[in-house]
Amino acid sequence: MFPKKAMLLAAGAGTRLRPLTYETPKPMVPVVNRPVIHHVLDNLLKHGVEEVMINLHMHPEQVRGYCGDGSRWSLKIHYSYEPKLMGTAGSIKKVESFFKDGPFFVMSGDGLSDIDLTAMWQFHRKRGSVATMATKRIEARFEYGVTLTDGGQKIKGFMEKPSWGDVFSNKVNTGIYLFEPEILRMMPKGKPYDFGHDLWPKLLKLKKPIYAYETDAYWCDVGNLAEYRRAQADCLERKAKINIPGVEVRKGVWVQEGTVVDPKAKLIAPVVIGKGCRIAADAKIGPGTVIGDRAQIGAGAHLDTCLLFDNVTVGEKVRLTNCIIGPNGQVKENISVFEAAVLNIRS
Repeated sequence: MFPKKAMLLAAGAGTRLRPLTYETPKPMVPVVNRPVIHHVLDNLLKHGVEEVMINLHMHPEQVRGYCGDGSRWSLKIHYSYEPKLMGTAGSIKKVESFFKDGPFFVMSGDGLSDIDLTAMWQFHRKRGSVATMATKRIEARFEYGVTLTDGGQKIKGFMEKPSWGDVFSNKVNTGIYLFEPEILRMMPKGKPYDFGHDLWPKLLKLKKPIYAYETDAYWCDVGNLAEYRRAQADCLERKAKINIPGVEVRKGVWVQEGTVVDPKAKLIAPVVIGKGCRIAADAKIGPGTVIGDRAQIGAGAHLDTCLLFDNVTVGEKVRLTNCIIGPNGQVKENISVFEAAVLNIRS
């Protein structure tokens, strides 16, 4: 039977995404106007998962407030608050009773992917695996943990974030796992415990049947500002099979309800505009721009490859290129900002 439960790891501090994560937990950072965690839950639902446990630490009220009981996805969502971080594996041990009745997925609440979880389950079951790791071939190998496998995709070694001189595999750990409940017995109770440094090496040492499921699906760690920008661009270019909110009024232009665009404004695909926005005359939006809900864009403003969170005001004749404006940000009239991440500028 396909796994009905999953763990979403959403307790990380997101330090590499600062300043965006000073006030917003990493899973709640928007990608095409929906929090990353929303896209993760969409994919779990698509493949038949019914119950999800989410661990929380930074700004827990934001995740709870948005995800609620899961009914908007037809899921049942539970929460585990960690005043002290328990580590990626320790967070599951903390709620092990939830997972004792069958196999379960583990995913990052801040990793964007359209992975085929059904195909991963079939691979896992066919090989009699107790623990399966989704891996992906990428070029920037040194930024992620490397997984070494034999010809049958059985895992034979790991290397956490190796240097260039150490690299001899380009299959990296995506942080998407499928476990049998027996792995719960192999983790200590009441203390921090990590998948990469502790559990996977232990399973290897014990010669348990552990396998790597190599996926060609989209995957982005969304771990730093460069990756965050890349994730937005990839979604706009439809490289990732995720749902973009709004109506596609023409190819590559999505607009949500309540938004008013002046007939003299110009929207250049790809572009996404949220709910209740006002785009004034002669404004030029895009390409590659995402505007959050309730934004006010002044007359003659030009936005190119920008990411605006909710409730942002951009004044008349402002020019922004490759900028990120945080929630409630205000950019005064007649200024130009290029190649910068900007958070909450207030006039």
